[in-house]
Amino acid sequence: MDKKQRIKQAFAPVARWLQGLSFRTGVIVLCVAVVCYIISFAQMMLPFSVTAKGVIWFIFFGLAKTAQYSGLLIVGVEGWRRIKSRFHLRKTTP
Repeated sequence: MDKKQRIKQAFAPVARWLQGLSFRTGVIVLCVAVVCYIISFAQMMLPFSVTAKGVIWFIFFGLAKTAQYSGLLIVGVEGWRRIKSRFHLRKTTP
């Protein structure tokens, strides 16, 4: 068994558990991702040292990416289509 297969096998139970969570939970996790993205970039305007800004950005950007991929795994393909349809503007023909 190669390294790639072992990694997939190790994360399979976590992925199954995440997919078992509700659609609402997935949407909440995606909202947390948006908040983390906002914090990761908005903190650049605060009067901190460059080192502190880098550390804060690293932490919140990592949290945002983790929440994003977890949320997408929870809602799944059909859930993502459902979310997109809410925000999709329908064109009306004259």
